[in-house]
Amino acid sequence: MIGLAALARRVALAERGAGWIGLLGGMSYGAVALSWIVEPFLIEPETYGWMAPFALVFMALGLGLFWATAAWAARALPFRAPAFGFALTLTTVEFLRGHILTGFPWAMPGHVWISTPVAQLGAWVGPTGLTLGLLLLTAALSALRWRQALAAGIGLAAAWAFGLWTLAQPLPPDRAATLRLVQPNAEQALKWDPDQARVFFDRLLTASAAPPRPDLVIWPETALPYLLERHADLAPMIAAAAQGAPVALGVQREEGSRFWNSLTVIDPDGGLGQRYDKHHLVPFGEYIPLGDLAFRLFGLRAFAAQHGAGYSAGDGPKLVDFGPGMGRALPLICYEAVFPQDVNAAPERPDWLLQITNDAWFGTLSGPFQHADQARMRAIEQGLPLVRVANTGVTAVYDARGRERASLPFGREGHLDSALPAPLPAPPFARYGEAPALLLLAGLALMSIRRQSAKLS
Repeated sequence: MIGLAALARRVALAERGAGWIGLLGGMSYGAVALSWIVEPFLIEPETYGWMAPFALVFMALGLGLFWATAAWAARALPFRAPAFGFALTLTTVEFLRGHILTGFPWAMPGHVWISTPVAQLGAWVGPTGLTLGLLLLTAALSALRWRQALAAGIGLAAAWAFGLWTLAQPLPPDRAATLRLVQPNAEQALKWDPDQARVFFDRLLTASAAPPRPDLVIWPETALPYLLERHADLAPMIAAAAQGAPVALGVQREEGSRFWNSLTVIDPDGGLGQRYDKHHLVPFGEYIPLGDLAFRLFGLRAFAAQHGAGYSAGDGPKLVDFGPGMGRALPLICYEAVFPQDVNAAPERPDWLLQITNDAWFGTLSGPFQHADQARMRAIEQGLPLVRVANTGVTAVYDARGRERASLPFGREGHLDSALPAPLPAPPFARYGEAPALLLLAGLALMSIRRQSAKLS
């Protein structure tokens, strides 16, 4: 918060070059927040290691360009208080960052509230509203005047108190169903090694077979190191290990020459049941723009795809029905959980959120934990429990207010049996999305500019 306040003050005082100040501020923020981006390139350092510094520089530069635009606009538009204007323009570009070119809303400034009671306001205003609130506080602090600082303190105290009051409200009782979350802890560098594939598969089977029998077994993203379409014996083997419980697992799916990153349900009889294909893919990680042409001309293929030049996108959000005891879940595969608009786009309101992910790509420092925290925001925004199953962690169950109920140690093989928390009624964000926060943002900007225009006239 102090750093953002200092940046807002520098922008407000800049007679010229505000855009450059915003660029440097954004790049510095991006370099810290996105430092984990080098980790995927170090999985095979002899092949991809040289790309790591370029990835970090270009990602930080991209974020910096958004912030440069915000700083320039804060000085170019007739805001009465440029620091206040910068709070509005920076909130605007952060919202756009989550949507332009498929979007990348990772590490929005408002995410700083996730581990605090203030995050409960996300059920009302979403990540854009939380970002706006934070930046308005920093704008007030940047003035270095006691009245503005007092107002900021009162606003923060009120938000904190509201969050504590919300967290003190009772939740409905848990569902009677027991879920088993399986964390195989397959190292990314070894995950697709043919000599290790059976080792990791056996870990998954052993954990699934452990007594007592749960009501549903869940494996992480791309947990299965084989293609079900090419090995007809796998599904019955998995069903037998689960002892009559259905198994929801991450697989790579093949159909002709196309491949998908999918969640498939294996029924108790060993048949293939419901399926969800990931629809919001990672650019260059899971697909290459103009992928077929790029593969034929240059041999370019998606970084994470193990088959073909990349994955095909699914049709969109889809619910998976696990029956009366567990209700309907909205699957989110990895990166999809950072997009609030994807969750709001579900065809109907689910009973819970199910994220399967392979965060082994992200290393062991900040990446997996940032990812888990951003997924927790979806639980708060939707008033829905979140079940998160990861290859190496973070594997955990969160209630409908985003509080951790149970988790597995990070970076260890194991399984976790947990009750399924109950949902809450749909909060405002689940019903209206970002619209209220955007209307507030537009109203504040319009009022500020009109006042300045009137004063000048």
